[in-house]
Amino acid sequence: MIPIRSGDLRRRITLQSRDLTVDAYGGQATTWSDVATVWAAIEPSGGRELLSAQAMQIDQPVTVTMRWQSIFDDPKAVAAMRFVYRGRYFNIHGVANESERDRVLTLIASEGLNKG
Repeated sequence: MIPIRSGDLRRRITLQSRDLTVDAYGGQATTWSDVATVWAAIEPSGGRELLSAQAMQIDQPVTVTMRWQSIFDDPKAVAAMRFVYRGRYFNIHGVANESERDRVLTLIASEGLNKG
């Protein structure tokens, strides 16, 4: 495992969890709550073009590396989150606790087609 250097974590991201609430008409509404704001490294990891509603959309996957925290102990809960970086929304698709040593957390995420 390669240690994380503080200088590599230059991006400030906010992780958010999805909450379902009841709206004024009795229907479900999705809201997002901030869970944590952390320093992270964001690196592009490829991309693809998708055709949606007769318009070309770009799906740009990224790999996010950050320090592990106990609030990220459940990978399924983290995978259900999204993160915000500079007003851009990223859907989290996968989570890895590097070597299960509770030091480095790696997220696979993508931006683009929706806001979480």
